[in-house]
Amino acid sequence: MSAVNEFLAARDFLLQHRSDYATAYAGFKWPKLKEFNWALDYFDAMAKGNDNPALWIIEEDGRESKLSFAEMSARSNRVANWLRKQGVKRGERILIMLGNEVPLWETMLAAIKLGAVVIPATTLLTPEDLVDRVERGQVRHVVIGKAHTDKFENLPGSFGRIAVGGAPAGWKAFEDAAAESDAFTPDGVTRVDDPLLLYFTSGTTSKPKLVLHTHQSYPVGHLSTMYWIGLKPNDRHMNISSPGWAKHAWSCFFAPWNAGACVFLYNYNRFNAAALLDVLVKYEVTTMCAPPTVWRMLIQQDLASVKTKLRELIGAGEPLNPEVIDQVKKAWGITIRDGFGQTETTAQIGNTPDQPLKPGSMGRPLPGYKIALLDAESKPSVEGEVALVMGEHRPVGLMVGYSGDPAKTAEVMRDGHYRTGDVASIDEDGYITYVGRADDVFKASDYRISPFELESVLIEHPAVAEAAVVPSPDPLRLAVPKAFVILVAGQEPSRELAKDIFAFTRERLAPYKRIRRLSFADLPKTISGKIRRVELRKAEEARGEAARGELEFFEEDFPELKG
Repeated sequence: MSAVNEFLAARDFLLQHRSDYATAYAGFKWPKLKEFNWALDYFDAMAKGNDNPALWIIEEDGRESKLSFAEMSARSNRVANWLRKQGVKRGERILIMLGNEVPLWETMLAAIKLGAVVIPATTLLTPEDLVDRVERGQVRHVVIGKAHTDKFENLPGSFGRIAVGGAPAGWKAFEDAAAESDAFTPDGVTRVDDPLLLYFTSGTTSKPKLVLHTHQSYPVGHLSTMYWIGLKPNDRHMNISSPGWAKHAWSCFFAPWNAGACVFLYNYNRFNAAALLDVLVKYEVTTMCAPPTVWRMLIQQDLASVKTKLRELIGAGEPLNPEVIDQVKKAWGITIRDGFGQTETTAQIGNTPDQPLKPGSMGRPLPGYKIALLDAESKPSVEGEVALVMGEHRPVGLMVGYSGDPAKTAEVMRDGHYRTGDVASIDEDGYITYVGRADDVFKASDYRISPFELESVLIEHPAVAEAAVVPSPDPLRLAVPKAFVILVAGQEPSRELAKDIFAFTRERLAPYKRIRRLSFADLPKTISGKIRRVELRKAEEARGEAARGELEFFEEDFPELKG
């Protein structure tokens, strides 16, 4: 059987059993491939004569770009031919820093066809961030939107400079690629273990690591993501995610196109929940994935009055809180399905279509993944670090390792497991519930505290938009839970509101888990939008017995709260 047929057989098996988790999990086998180029062997073959929409981008002002699979195949061939003329060679690294615009998808496909290694980058990067990426990423070429070329003005290093949307002096114009032939001949075969993607992680607890993926680990590995989302051929899949991060490749590239679905994007300068809902209705979007922050804003709308064609709803980025899931289900009759994965992997765990869900659980292991929860002695436990079983069970969707850091790679892949750094619990039915990052879980009065659990309760309060919980040093209990809170629009910090939040959480949390301190404050975040609890934790440790801030309150400030 040819490589592409093996890939299709595995893909079709999952599509056939998309609503039968037990059969899909028990029967799925990763295709065993040696040579495979996803863009040439799969995408181009699927795209031949295929006029169904592959990429559909809607702008805030109503403009749209709509391209078929056949058009994307031809356009990416032109770009591949042009990039080759600019000196892009197999194995060389290209940093791509573009927004949700057609050239991003053209360049990604072209790079895969050429055998170049892509370093996706968000447009939010500063010149200082780019110095690190260019240096550690060993970048040889960059493809950048014109609006960001000035960030490269004083960047050290010699690399090819390509600009989209107009080329300043010293830059080559991406638009020149349109004059090339739409027939492409590769330089040679692509081996599945050839490098393809190099991702810089978001760095929630440390300096960003470099995650290396191959022509197999992400293109083929995202069959698990396709299954989790519940995609079907010809779906219109909207994923609200910024380019440059792994989730964008998950749900705006590999997973939808693995299913033969359309990647649907809506670009906006400032998020507007009502406008997004209008787009969902007008363009009959069938499946949607969005981070918790978007879902929290959507539930502030009258969702029940919005009639969509949506079939599948997914939450990603960070675990979703039960309150949000309940409100969406009441309005639309659809349950937002949570899941779990990392830049280092494809989707590992998820609530899959048409299966029973348990409140708070992120689901069960996805086809192709065998999960173990390891305790402090590296033994299987009902609560512990989420780990992937390696050896004969090593999932195709797992990274090669951390580029340039063999010690870190060895650390996370020791003793026959890949360790995710996340803690979870598992019940008798195999459902896994997220507890928190191993670095974020802490002890208070000798009890283990999951920040996520406390944060989930906090944001159920109608005035709270976002929250982060960290340990605050305490002379009696060693540490107590402290919440940093951002309020919803229209709410102002006050002593009375602090009292109300304390009272609200006391009613919903066991005494040993209670929020003991609260501060109305901004939350430090990575450029991908994830909360950096490590910064809050370090600041709290350093502060010690320093005087409290004006907007900081302790539970003992309110003796009227009894119990």
